[in-house]
Amino acid sequence: MTQKRRIEILSAGCPICESTVQQIQANTCPCCDVQVLSMAAPDVAARANRLKIRSIPAVLIDGNLADCCLENGPDLQTLKHAGLGIPTQK
Repeated sequence: MTQKRRIEILSAGCPICESTVQQIQANTCPCCDVQVLSMAAPDVAARANRLKIRSIPAVLIDGNLADCCLENGPDLQTLKHAGLGIPTQK
């Protein structure tokens, strides 16, 4: 059985965030579980703070902040390299 890959998008709901959400959703596979998390929610903001996220949108794949989100923001090729759209192996 294939395990779901967890894709979390931390978003402020701005046009740039919405564009990132659309790009990610267009590049997922059936094994991807995409969740859009609002930075307005205190628990999401606290988690972002613990992860030292300083800009949004930010994308986590299987709980790990994607490398592209450390400095420049989401980049589709980097996200694919991190597992976006690729089924997990069990």
